[in-house]
Amino acid sequence: MKKSLCILITTLFLLSSSSGLAETKPAPSQAPGAALAQQISLLTGVAITPLLGTSGYGLYKWWNTPPEQRAQLPWFAQMWFWLPALLLVTLCFIKDTAGSALPTVVKKPFDVLEALENKISGLVATGAVVPFLMLMAKDTGAPQAMLSSLGVAAADFAWLYNIFVIPISMVAFFFVFLASNAINVLIILSPFTTVDAALKGARLALLGTITVSALANPWVGAAWALFLILGSYFVAGWSFRLSHYGTVYLWDFLTFRSKRFKPNPTRNRMFLGRRINKVPARTYGTLGCDENGALVLKYRPWLLLNPRVLVLPAGNYAVGKGLVNSEVVTIEGEKTRTALLLPPRYRDHEAALVKIYGLTDVRPIGLSAAAKWVKDFFARKEEPVVA
Repeated sequence: MKKSLCILITTLFLLSSSSGLAETKPAPSQAPGAALAQQISLLTGVAITPLLGTSGYGLYKWWNTPPEQRAQLPWFAQMWFWLPALLLVTLCFIKDTAGSALPTVVKKPFDVLEALENKISGLVATGAVVPFLMLMAKDTGAPQAMLSSLGVAAADFAWLYNIFVIPISMVAFFFVFLASNAINVLIILSPFTTVDAALKGARLALLGTITVSALANPWVGAAWALFLILGSYFVAGWSFRLSHYGTVYLWDFLTFRSKRFKPNPTRNRMFLGRRINKVPARTYGTLGCDENGALVLKYRPWLLLNPRVLVLPAGNYAVGKGLVNSEVVTIEGEKTRTALLLPPRYRDHEAALVKIYGLTDVRPIGLSAAAKWVKDFFARKEEPVVA
């Protein structure tokens, strides 16, 4: 299924681009298929940075529309939307440039809010902006030019365009958006501001390559955009799991869920911490115990497909408590290895999980373990009692 969908996406976008290549007389930017090629590049750019792409394109449409016709523009091309949106983008840019000098603990809440904004604007753009972009390409006559280049007689195939190209464009947009949103999650999880800056710089540079290539030649831009779409498609599973982890993390963090949460006596939802028996890391499922007392994770691929069961390897398990996140770990001698990732809702409920699943204990991990070691190292030794 995955291979067939990949071939379908590639074929449809290549056919749409071929409509302009078949036109030998007009300049590339004037060919009927050029509009569709440009929309593919624009779609990919908006998916990488939804708020910047949507508001920037809205400003472009508003600026190039006569004043008397601006009232007919879509909502994202109205000043009441693109002006505040661009101001918000500017504030985020200032935060990213000046915020590198701030402590991580001060900067992270703003990164969390930015990630939340990115997710909301991306979902809105998927359903509202992408169909508009592809409908604009249809109005230029690109689908008819594509069919003519293939030797098909001229006819009204608008219904075919609506059925195939627009939905596939929305799916392609969603794949790129997932990959971009995964970068936001990595920024939130990263404890170093320098890594944050590098990730955001790479995303901005990627957006720049799309813009430059599309302006230089619409076919080069469409080909580069198609390459990014296919790349995003092949990492879609990884991006989805990471994005879902970020969503759960954000929800628990922003709603202070740990204050009103109590672990279930038998089943609790959490993430797989590493790849086990071909089940990928950050798979979201429900942890329970089977009749033999083994830990079992029940999950649904993509959260929707048929449920599956993963029996965790036998061993000694404990709850590792870090400064920010907690985990269920396997004890391997003097070392521990991550088995399950606990969302922030489990903060201060680690002891309850030990009782529910019969785990070994609660122990510090990561920076918490390092802090405990330093504390014990410099602690005064108890002096012997003199009789």
